[in-house]
Amino acid sequence: MSNSSLSAAAQEAADTILEIDLKVQAEKGPDLRKDHTKSHGLLWGEFRVDDSIPESLKIGIFAKPQTYPIWVHFTNASEAQKRGKFKSDHEPDIRGVAIKLLNVEGQKVLDDEENTQDFLLLNHPVFIVRDVQGFANLTKAGIGQADPQVLRSLEPTFEIIKTIVSKQVTNPLFIQYWSTTPFQLGSHIIKFSIKPQQQDEVPGSKSDSENYLREAIVKYLTEEGKEARFDFLVQLYVNDEKTPIEDPTQEWKEEDSPFIKVATLRIPAQKFDFEERKRLDEGLSFSPWHTLPEHAPVGSINLARKKIYQEIAKFRHDHIEKRLREPQPYSSILDDPQS
Repeated sequence: MSNSSLSAAAQEAADTILEIDLKVQAEKGPDLRKDHTKSHGLLWGEFRVDDSIPESLKIGIFAKPQTYPIWVHFTNASEAQKRGKFKSDHEPDIRGVAIKLLNVEGQKVLDDEENTQDFLLLNHPVFIVRDVQGFANLTKAGIGQADPQVLRSLEPTFEIIKTIVSKQVTNPLFIQYWSTTPFQLGSHIIKFSIKPQQQDEVPGSKSDSENYLREAIVKYLTEEGKEARFDFLVQLYVNDEKTPIEDPTQEWKEEDSPFIKVATLRIPAQKFDFEERKRLDEGLSFSPWHTLPEHAPVGSINLARKKIYQEIAKFRHDHIEKRLREPQPYSSILDDPQS
């Protein structure tokens, strides 16, 4: 499909998602992230473009061997229960990672960030809904507004979610993540993934803490002083049957489209579990549309995300700025995690 516009039905569904998301965000805390609210850490690192990339893939940030500074953000996908209260890491959840490359030159698709390139990934190779209407139906179900027919239509989505949340994760640094939706690489259509070079030394081992995923990263990077590395991999579109663009619930299988390594993600040993870093973490926004045109998202799901992500981030940042500019009474901001 065209990468420039949604159908009228898809646009209506996207507007429904945005309306519900803004309402939920306003209720939970307008300056909080709507999704991926619980952070396991914001880490600095570097993104090294390989010097052995196939000539046809030397496009955009991959045009030549170079190293970009990055921020890497590991999260749980679920929203906050209320300000200061998040689901325990032991409860079933989807895990995510967002990567923000810095010092990226060139005109961007969105104008809110001039020198960045974002990549967003989940710990599963497929997305949870097939199309924008499915996305809207899932959003309605999340606030109890889905009728029985809509709930029946979501059965494939619930099966995908069940599969994802059943995965046992002991440390976010030890698992693979996927883009789930397609993107451009110049004239190519691709999906991408990051695969860890390090492995869990004690498989299945995790503490009883409800924040054990952050603690696992602290132990690995800070206490043990180790570094983490991931291979950044791409898969090329083959055809609509094996590698569909408009059905992100179908996996692009490796036997049909082998992974090609194009870069290495390096996260050095570091301290990150302190208040100043957490404040920076709260202020950052990640979007698949923070991108060079050469890496623009493709497909209706990604087109819907463009407006939704942009509006939600703007809503959040406006409230952060207002809160700083015009402090509110303590009773108005529900800041007590115990309340």
